[in-house]
Amino acid sequence: MTTQPAGRGRRWLAKGEQILSHVAAVVIGFILMVVGLGLGVTMIMLPVGLVVGLIGVGAFVWGLVGHLGKEQ
Repeated sequence: MTTQPAGRGRRWLAKGEQILSHVAAVVIGFILMVVGLGLGVTMIMLPVGLVVGLIGVGAFVWGLVGHLGKEQ
């Protein structure tokens, strides 16, 4: 029975966590954008809708390009 080096499994685990966090950020960001758009339709909830929508845009963009500029 052969075993793999300990560092190799940890690298795969770290990479999987990174991918999962980016996918979660994209999904949550999209949901927040839709909720912000829905809240922004009414005049009373417009300020809250703008904030929620912009937070959603930030999460969505971070999920797409948050890994750029990091050394791996």
